[in-house]
Amino acid sequence: MIVLGIETSCDETCSAVLEYSENQQCNILSNTVHSQISEHTEYGGVVPEIAARSHINSIDLVIQKSIRDANINFSSLDAIAVTSGPGLKGGLLVGVTFAKTMASILKKPLLGINHLEGHALTIRITEKIKFPYLLLLVTGGHTQLLIVKGVGHYERLGTTIDDALGEAYDKIAKSLNLGYPGGPIIEKLAEGNDGSTVSLPRPLHNSKEMNFSFSGLKTAVKREIDSSLPLNDKSLSNICAAFQASVIDILKNKLQMAVDYFKEKYSEDINVVLAGGVASNKTIFAAISELSLRKNFNVYVAPKELCTDNAAMIAWAGIERINSGNHDPERVNIRTRWPLDENAVKVRGAGVKA
Repeated sequence: MIVLGIETSCDETCSAVLEYSENQQCNILSNTVHSQISEHTEYGGVVPEIAARSHINSIDLVIQKSIRDANINFSSLDAIAVTSGPGLKGGLLVGVTFAKTMASILKKPLLGINHLEGHALTIRITEKIKFPYLLLLVTGGHTQLLIVKGVGHYERLGTTIDDALGEAYDKIAKSLNLGYPGGPIIEKLAEGNDGSTVSLPRPLHNSKEMNFSFSGLKTAVKREIDSSLPLNDKSLSNICAAFQASVIDILKNKLQMAVDYFKEKYSEDINVVLAGGVASNKTIFAAISELSLRKNFNVYVAPKELCTDNAAMIAWAGIERINSGNHDPERVNIRTRWPLDENAVKVRGAGVKA
C-alpha cells in the first residue's frame, strides 16, 4: 500500500509518500517540507493570510517533489491522506481542495486526517508500541495529556486552559527580540544554566487536575524582562533558563499525575510518548527521561523530522485508519477546531486549534 500525505494546517507546506508492506513494515519514500519561517520571522509568529498564500504558491511543487523523490508515479498511489483539521482555515482549505481534486482525477480514496492524530500515532512508524499508551502532546497550538487507546480512540486527561507551550515560547522569544520560532533559540540560550537566579511561578502546580496553564508564567517572564533592562548576555541566559526550568517542572508535575492515573486504570507497564515540535527539545526530553527512571515507565520520542509538522505523520495516520477500517472517504471537510477526544469537557481558552 502506497499513501500520499498532505499537511497544510499551519506554516509548513508538506507532502510525503509512505509504503506499507504486507509484513507490516513502513518505509518513508519521501518527506518534503517547505518551511515558511522566513516569511513570518519579522512578525514573531504565524500570519494566517501570509501562510495561506504561501501554501497556494508551494503546494503543487511540494507534492510533485515528494512523488519524484519517492521514485513513483501518481498512478502508483493507493490512497491520499490530507490534514482536514484542526488548524488555520486558509491553509486547511488549500490542502483539502488540492487533495480532493487529485483524488477525483486519479480516482483514489481520500482520507481526512486530524493533525493531532498524526502526532499521536507517529511513534508507531519507528517503534512497535502497542495500545494503550500515554501521550504528552506539545505543539505551537496544543499542550495535552492523552491516553491513546487505539486508532480514533483517545481519552484526554488534561489540556492547556490558556496558552499552548509552543505559543508561550514564541511570545517570550518575541519579547526578548530573539526571532522566530522561539523554542530552539531559548533552549540554546538556556544551555549550561539551571535558571536558579530568577524566580518564576509554576501555575497549577498544586491543582489535582492535569490541565496546564502558561499565561501567568509568560506574564511573569515579561515582568522579569522589564525589570532587567537593558539585558546583557548573562541576564538573557538567566531568564531563558528560568523559563525553561519552570516549563520542565510543570510538565513533570502533570505527567507524574497522568502516569499514576494510567497505572491505576490501565496497566503498570506504561509507555509514555512525547510528540509535537516541542518534543524535539533535548532538555525537556532529558528531564522526562530522568523522571521515567524514578517513576518506572518507558519514554519514547520520534526522530526530530517527525516531531515538527510533516506529512509523513499524516500519511501514516491514513495507513492506520485504513488498516483499522476506521475511515469515511466520503466525508472530508475542514474543521478548524477538532479535539481528539470529542467527549472531553471543553475548557476555557483551550488554544487556537483545540
